[in-house]
Amino acid sequence: MKSRIVSYLVLFFGVLALSTSAIFVKLANAPSSITAFYRLFIVALILLPFVLLNKGRRQELRALSKQQWGFGILSGLFLAMHYVLWFESLRYTSVASSTVLVTLQPLFAIVGGYFFFRERFSRGAIMGCLIAIVGSFIIGWGDFQISDQALFGDLLAFVAAGIITVYFFIGQHLRKNLSVVPYSFLGYVSSTVFLAIYAISQQVSFTNYPLQTWQAFLGLACIATILGQMTFNWLLKWLSTSVISMSILGETIGTCILAYFVLGEGISLQQGAGIAVILTGLALFLIRKNKADDKLDSLSMNPVKVEN
Repeated sequence: MKSRIVSYLVLFFGVLALSTSAIFVKLANAPSSITAFYRLFIVALILLPFVLLNKGRRQELRALSKQQWGFGILSGLFLAMHYVLWFESLRYTSVASSTVLVTLQPLFAIVGGYFFFRERFSRGAIMGCLIAIVGSFIIGWGDFQISDQALFGDLLAFVAAGIITVYFFIGQHLRKNLSVVPYSFLGYVSSTVFLAIYAISQQVSFTNYPLQTWQAFLGLACIATILGQMTFNWLLKWLSTSVISMSILGETIGTCILAYFVLGEGISLQQGAGIAVILTGLALFLIRKNKADDKLDSLSMNPVKVEN
Protein backbone atom coordinates (compact mmCIF):
# COMPACT_ATOMS: atom_id res chain seq x y z
CA MET A 1 0.00 0.00 0.00
CA LYS A 2 1.67 3.18 -1.22
CA SER A 3 -0.16 5.77 0.87
CA ARG A 4 0.52 5.76 4.59
CA ILE A 5 -2.57 7.91 5.14
CA VAL A 6 -4.78 5.27 3.49
CA SER A 7 -3.14 2.60 5.65
CA TYR A 8 -3.96 4.54 8.81
CA LEU A 9 -7.55 5.18 7.71
CA VAL A 10 -8.04 1.44 7.12
CA LEU A 11 -6.39 0.80 10.48
CA PHE A 12 -8.82 3.21 12.17
CA PHE A 13 -11.88 1.39 10.81
CA GLY A 14 -10.31 -1.94 11.78
CA VAL A 15 -9.89 -0.74 15.37
CA LEU A 16 -13.49 0.51 15.41
CA ALA A 17 -14.76 -2.90 14.27
CA LEU A 18 -12.55 -4.72 16.79
CA SER A 19 -13.96 -2.53 19.56
CA THR A 20 -17.21 -4.48 19.34
CA SER A 21 -15.50 -7.65 20.63
CA ALA A 22 -16.00 -7.12 24.36
CA ILE A 23 -19.61 -6.01 23.79
CA PHE A 24 -20.50 -9.15 21.82
CA VAL A 25 -18.69 -11.39 24.33
CA LYS A 26 -20.74 -9.87 27.14
CA LEU A 27 -23.94 -10.43 25.15
CA ALA A 28 -23.07 -14.06 24.41
CA ASN A 29 -24.40 -16.36 27.12
CA ALA A 30 -22.00 -19.24 26.44
CA PRO A 31 -18.72 -20.70 27.76
CA SER A 32 -15.54 -18.93 26.64
CA SER A 33 -14.37 -21.89 24.55
CA ILE A 34 -17.67 -22.03 22.64
CA THR A 35 -17.76 -18.26 22.06
CA ALA A 36 -14.21 -18.35 20.67
CA PHE A 37 -14.95 -21.50 18.62
CA TYR A 38 -17.99 -20.06 16.84
CA ARG A 39 -16.27 -16.72 16.30
CA LEU A 40 -13.58 -18.39 14.18
CA PHE A 41 -15.63 -21.31 12.83
CA ILE A 42 -18.11 -18.92 11.18
CA VAL A 43 -15.26 -16.87 9.69
CA ALA A 44 -13.58 -20.02 8.35
CA LEU A 45 -16.85 -21.07 6.67
CA ILE A 46 -17.20 -17.61 5.08
CA LEU A 47 -13.61 -17.70 3.78
CA LEU A 48 -13.80 -21.30 2.50
CA PRO A 49 -15.34 -20.52 -0.94
CA PHE A 50 -12.93 -17.61 -1.41
CA VAL A 51 -10.09 -20.13 -1.08
CA LEU A 52 -11.57 -23.14 -2.92
CA LEU A 53 -12.88 -21.14 -5.90
CA ASN A 54 -9.69 -19.12 -6.42
CA LYS A 55 -6.87 -20.93 -8.18
CA GLY A 56 -4.21 -18.45 -7.09
CA ARG A 57 -5.09 -18.79 -3.39
CA ARG A 58 -5.13 -22.59 -3.63
CA GLN A 59 -1.69 -22.49 -5.23
CA GLU A 60 -0.40 -20.23 -2.46
CA LEU A 61 -1.41 -22.79 0.16
CA ARG A 62 0.03 -25.71 -1.83
CA ALA A 63 3.30 -23.83 -2.30
CA LEU A 64 3.86 -23.34 1.42
CA SER A 65 6.89 -25.07 2.89
CA LYS A 66 6.62 -27.34 5.93
CA GLN A 67 8.05 -24.53 8.04
CA GLN A 68 5.41 -22.08 6.78
CA TRP A 69 2.64 -24.61 7.46
CA GLY A 70 4.06 -25.03 10.95
CA PHE A 71 4.05 -21.27 11.54
CA GLY A 72 0.49 -21.00 10.22
CA ILE A 73 -0.78 -23.74 12.53
CA LEU A 74 1.18 -22.25 15.41
CA SER A 75 -0.47 -18.87 14.81
CA GLY A 76 -3.84 -20.62 15.09
CA LEU A 77 -2.82 -22.10 18.42
CA PHE A 78 -1.79 -18.71 19.79
CA LEU A 79 -5.02 -17.14 18.53
CA ALA A 80 -7.08 -19.86 20.22
CA MET A 81 -5.19 -19.38 23.50
CA HIS A 82 -5.66 -15.60 23.29
CA TYR A 83 -9.42 -15.81 22.85
CA VAL A 84 -9.97 -18.40 25.57
CA LEU A 85 -7.91 -16.42 28.10
CA TRP A 86 -9.44 -13.06 27.21
CA PHE A 87 -13.05 -14.26 27.07
CA GLU A 88 -12.53 -16.07 30.36
CA SER A 89 -11.11 -12.90 31.93
CA LEU A 90 -14.39 -11.11 31.16
CA ARG A 91 -16.11 -13.55 33.51
CA TYR A 92 -13.94 -12.48 36.44
CA THR A 93 -13.34 -8.77 35.94
CA SER A 94 -15.03 -5.76 34.33
CA VAL A 95 -15.15 -5.01 30.60
CA ALA A 96 -13.03 -1.87 31.10
CA SER A 97 -10.35 -3.61 33.18
CA SER A 98 -10.10 -6.57 30.82
CA THR A 99 -10.02 -4.41 27.68
CA VAL A 100 -7.37 -2.10 29.15
CA LEU A 101 -5.09 -5.01 30.04
CA VAL A 102 -5.60 -7.01 26.84
CA THR A 103 -4.69 -3.93 24.78
CA LEU A 104 -1.29 -3.60 26.45
CA GLN A 105 0.16 -5.34 23.40
CA PRO A 106 2.54 -2.45 22.56
CA LEU A 107 4.66 -3.35 25.60
CA PHE A 108 5.28 -6.79 24.13
CA ALA A 109 5.35 -5.58 20.51
CA ILE A 110 8.06 -2.96 21.04
CA VAL A 111 10.33 -5.41 22.87
CA GLY A 112 9.70 -8.17 20.33
CA GLY A 113 10.04 -5.82 17.37
CA TYR A 114 13.40 -4.64 18.68
CA PHE A 115 14.85 -8.14 19.14
CA PHE A 116 13.21 -10.10 16.29
CA PHE A 117 12.71 -7.52 13.51
CA ARG A 118 15.42 -5.03 14.52
CA GLU A 119 12.93 -2.19 14.71
CA ARG A 120 14.28 0.99 16.23
CA PHE A 121 12.13 3.45 18.15
CA SER A 122 12.92 7.05 18.96
CA ARG A 123 12.47 8.40 22.46
CA GLY A 124 9.43 10.31 21.22
CA ALA A 125 7.79 7.12 19.89
CA ILE A 126 8.41 5.27 23.15
CA MET A 127 7.09 8.27 25.10
CA GLY A 128 3.97 8.26 22.93
CA CYS A 129 3.47 4.56 23.66
CA LEU A 130 3.77 5.11 27.40
CA ILE A 131 1.39 8.10 27.30
CA ALA A 132 -1.24 6.05 25.45
CA ILE A 133 -0.91 3.19 27.95
CA VAL A 134 -1.35 5.67 30.83
CA GLY A 135 -4.53 6.84 29.09
CA SER A 136 -5.82 3.26 29.04
CA PHE A 137 -5.23 2.94 32.77
CA ILE A 138 -7.00 6.25 33.40
CA ILE A 139 -10.07 4.83 31.65
CA GLY A 140 -10.03 1.54 33.49
CA TRP A 141 -8.75 2.65 36.89
CA GLY A 142 -12.19 3.16 38.39
CA ASP A 143 -13.21 -0.34 37.32
CA PHE A 144 -10.21 -2.20 38.72
CA GLN A 145 -11.49 -4.23 41.63
CA ILE A 146 -9.42 -5.32 44.60
CA SER A 147 -10.41 -8.95 44.97
CA ASP A 148 -8.84 -12.32 44.24
CA GLN A 149 -11.40 -13.05 41.53
CA ALA A 150 -10.89 -9.71 39.74
CA LEU A 151 -7.10 -9.98 39.98
CA PHE A 152 -7.27 -13.44 38.41
CA GLY A 153 -9.32 -12.03 35.53
CA ASP A 154 -6.84 -9.15 35.13
CA LEU A 155 -3.94 -11.64 34.99
CA LEU A 156 -5.71 -13.68 32.29
CA ALA A 157 -6.22 -10.52 30.19
CA PHE A 158 -2.57 -9.50 30.58
CA VAL A 159 -1.30 -12.93 29.45
CA ALA A 160 -3.76 -12.80 26.53
CA ALA A 161 -2.15 -9.51 25.45
CA GLY A 162 1.28 -11.15 25.25
CA ILE A 163 -0.06 -14.15 23.33
CA ILE A 164 -1.88 -12.12 20.65
CA THR A 165 1.32 -10.13 20.09
CA VAL A 166 3.12 -13.38 19.21
CA TYR A 167 0.27 -14.14 16.79
CA PHE A 168 0.85 -10.81 15.02
CA PHE A 169 4.62 -11.37 14.88
CA ILE A 170 4.06 -14.71 13.14
CA GLY A 171 1.65 -12.96 10.78
CA GLN A 172 4.20 -10.25 10.03
CA HIS A 173 6.59 -13.02 8.97
CA LEU A 174 4.09 -15.06 6.90
CA ARG A 175 2.38 -12.12 5.19
CA LYS A 176 5.57 -11.31 3.30
CA ASN A 177 4.87 -14.27 0.98
CA LEU A 178 1.20 -15.06 1.57
CA SER A 179 -1.91 -13.02 0.73
CA VAL A 180 -4.41 -12.16 3.45
CA VAL A 181 -7.19 -14.68 2.66
CA PRO A 182 -5.03 -17.86 2.60
CA TYR A 183 -3.07 -16.65 5.63
CA SER A 184 -6.21 -15.85 7.63
CA PHE A 185 -7.95 -19.06 6.51
CA LEU A 186 -5.01 -21.22 7.60
CA GLY A 187 -4.83 -19.55 11.02
CA TYR A 188 -8.58 -19.56 11.63
CA VAL A 189 -9.09 -23.20 10.60
CA SER A 190 -6.26 -24.44 12.79
CA SER A 191 -7.47 -22.24 15.64
CA THR A 192 -11.01 -23.62 15.23
CA VAL A 193 -9.67 -27.19 15.52
CA PHE A 194 -7.76 -26.35 18.71
CA LEU A 195 -10.82 -24.63 20.19
CA ALA A 196 -13.08 -27.57 19.30
CA ILE A 197 -10.72 -29.99 21.05
CA TYR A 198 -10.58 -27.71 24.09
CA ALA A 199 -14.38 -27.33 24.21
CA ILE A 200 -14.85 -31.10 23.98
CA SER A 201 -12.36 -31.60 26.82
CA GLN A 202 -14.41 -29.13 28.89
CA GLN A 203 -17.58 -31.15 28.12
CA VAL A 204 -19.58 -28.08 27.14
CA SER A 205 -22.49 -28.00 24.71
CA PHE A 206 -22.07 -26.80 21.14
CA THR A 207 -25.80 -26.07 20.85
CA ASN A 208 -28.79 -25.08 23.01
CA TYR A 209 -28.04 -21.36 23.23
CA PRO A 210 -30.55 -18.49 23.06
CA LEU A 211 -31.01 -16.43 19.88
CA GLN A 212 -29.14 -13.44 21.36
CA THR A 213 -26.06 -15.62 21.86
CA TRP A 214 -26.12 -16.84 18.25
CA GLN A 215 -26.46 -13.22 17.12
CA ALA A 216 -23.45 -12.34 19.28
CA PHE A 217 -21.46 -15.19 17.66
CA LEU A 218 -22.35 -13.80 14.23
CA GLY A 219 -21.38 -10.27 15.28
CA LEU A 220 -18.03 -11.48 16.61
CA ALA A 221 -17.34 -13.29 13.34
CA CYS A 222 -18.51 -10.73 10.78
CA ILE A 223 -17.75 -7.44 12.52
CA ALA A 224 -15.02 -7.99 15.12
CA THR A 225 -13.07 -10.59 13.13
CA ILE A 226 -13.61 -10.07 9.39
CA LEU A 227 -13.84 -6.26 9.53
CA GLY A 228 -11.52 -5.97 12.54
CA GLN A 229 -8.85 -8.61 12.96
CA MET A 230 -8.63 -9.55 9.27
CA THR A 231 -8.00 -5.89 8.52
CA PHE A 232 -4.93 -6.11 10.75
CA ASN A 233 -3.85 -9.33 9.00
CA TRP A 234 -4.09 -7.48 5.69
CA LEU A 235 -2.14 -4.46 6.94
CA LEU A 236 0.71 -6.61 8.31
CA LYS A 237 2.23 -6.53 4.83
CA TRP A 238 2.67 -2.74 5.05
CA LEU A 239 2.64 -1.90 8.77
CA SER A 240 4.70 -3.44 11.56
CA THR A 241 3.30 -5.33 14.54
CA SER A 242 4.34 -2.46 16.82
CA VAL A 243 2.25 0.08 14.86
CA ILE A 244 -0.78 -2.21 14.73
CA SER A 245 -0.46 -3.07 18.43
CA MET A 246 -0.25 0.61 19.31
CA SER A 247 -3.39 1.35 17.31
CA ILE A 248 -5.25 -1.41 19.16
CA LEU A 249 -5.02 0.78 22.26
CA GLY A 250 -7.78 2.70 20.52
CA GLU A 251 -10.01 -0.33 21.12
CA THR A 252 -10.44 0.93 24.68
CA ILE A 253 -11.93 4.15 23.30
CA GLY A 254 -14.23 2.33 20.92
CA THR A 255 -15.40 -0.06 23.64
CA CYS A 256 -16.28 2.85 25.96
CA ILE A 257 -18.28 4.57 23.22
CA LEU A 258 -20.08 1.38 22.17
CA ALA A 259 -20.80 0.47 25.79
CA TYR A 260 -22.52 3.86 26.10
CA PHE A 261 -24.82 3.20 23.15
CA VAL A 262 -25.32 -0.59 23.45
CA LEU A 263 -25.09 -1.34 27.18
CA GLY A 264 -26.23 2.06 28.43
CA GLU A 265 -22.97 2.69 30.32
CA GLY A 266 -22.16 6.38 30.74
CA ILE A 267 -18.82 7.97 29.82
CA SER A 268 -17.39 9.64 32.90
CA LEU A 269 -15.09 12.65 33.03
CA GLN A 270 -12.27 10.28 33.96
CA GLN A 271 -12.92 8.14 30.88
CA GLY A 272 -13.08 11.27 28.71
CA ALA A 273 -9.69 12.36 30.04
CA GLY A 274 -8.29 8.89 29.37
CA ILE A 275 -9.54 8.99 25.77
CA ALA A 276 -7.80 12.35 25.24
CA VAL A 277 -4.54 11.00 26.69
CA ILE A 278 -4.67 7.87 24.50
CA LEU A 279 -5.23 9.93 21.35
CA THR A 280 -2.31 12.20 22.29
CA GLY A 281 -0.02 9.22 22.85
CA LEU A 282 -1.06 7.51 19.62
CA ALA A 283 -0.51 10.69 17.61
CA LEU A 284 2.96 11.20 19.13
CA PHE A 285 3.94 7.56 18.51
CA LEU A 286 2.82 7.51 14.87
CA ILE A 287 4.40 10.89 14.06
CA ARG A 288 7.74 9.94 15.62
CA LYS A 289 7.67 6.44 14.11
CA ASN A 290 6.94 7.83 10.65
CA LYS A 291 9.81 10.32 10.92
CA ALA A 292 12.18 7.54 11.93
CA ASP A 293 10.98 5.31 9.05
CA ASP A 294 11.30 8.16 6.54
CA LYS A 295 14.84 8.79 7.75
CA LEU A 296 15.77 5.13 7.29
CA ASP A 297 14.16 5.11 3.82
CA SER A 298 16.15 8.17 2.77
CA LEU A 299 19.38 6.63 4.02
CA SER A 300 18.72 3.39 2.14
CA MET A 301 17.92 5.28 -1.08
CA ASN A 302 20.86 7.66 -0.71
CA PRO A 303 23.67 5.69 0.91
CA VAL A 304 26.66 7.63 2.13
CA LYS A 305 29.57 7.33 -0.26
CA VAL A 306 32.90 6.52 1.31
CA GLU A 307 35.94 7.75 -0.57
CA ASN A 308 39.00 5.53 -0.68
